[in-house]
Amino acid sequence: MSLITHATHTSQASRLHATGHFHPGTEHRETLDDGTAVLIRSLREDDRQLETDFIRHLSPHSRRLRFLCDFKQPSDALIDQMMDVDHDRREALIAVVVVEGMAREVGVARYCATMDGDTCECAVTVADAWQHHGLGCLLMRYLIDEARSHGFRRMISIDAASNQAMRALALALGFQRRLDPDDTSQVVHSFQLQARPS
Repeated sequence: MSLITHATHTSQASRLHATGHFHPGTEHRETLDDGTAVLIRSLREDDRQLETDFIRHLSPHSRRLRFLCDFKQPSDALIDQMMDVDHDRREALIAVVVVEGMAREVGVARYCATMDGDTCECAVTVADAWQHHGLGCLLMRYLIDEARSHGFRRMISIDAASNQAMRALALALGFQRRLDPDDTSQVVHSFQLQARPS
């Protein structure tokens, strides 16, 4: 599966491992379908304020779709959880732009290993003003390749059944969709990352 849809790939490919891993210092410079330049990289320890501001500025609707609940401000516990990545079993890839000389996070895609060890659960969020420019698809394609390179066999996403944007994105990426048997207001999207063992 190609990494890029609706974007021009201009990354520093020579800095990648042969397996496609992100590693400290790796950055991918991309151009969205409206011509905007973005930087894709792993979330770092010093990104706490970027991540906090990103969540804080999401609209109530976008926060509800991402976290499946309502809140006015992100708690310290939530930010702790979002910053808890080890770049193996838990990864987060962020999209960063420069606005008036300041770095701003405008999108994030992340995965976390589930109990079975072969599956990871993913989520993707794009800032409201940056939606509908191919950024969510771009982040997810990088995340899929990253999860595959770390040995995961399957990726899933649990979403509100009413989330039409995620439904369209999952379909475009090749995810399968089914109702959550434990909660019919939710759906489970799943994607096979590796061939099943024979």
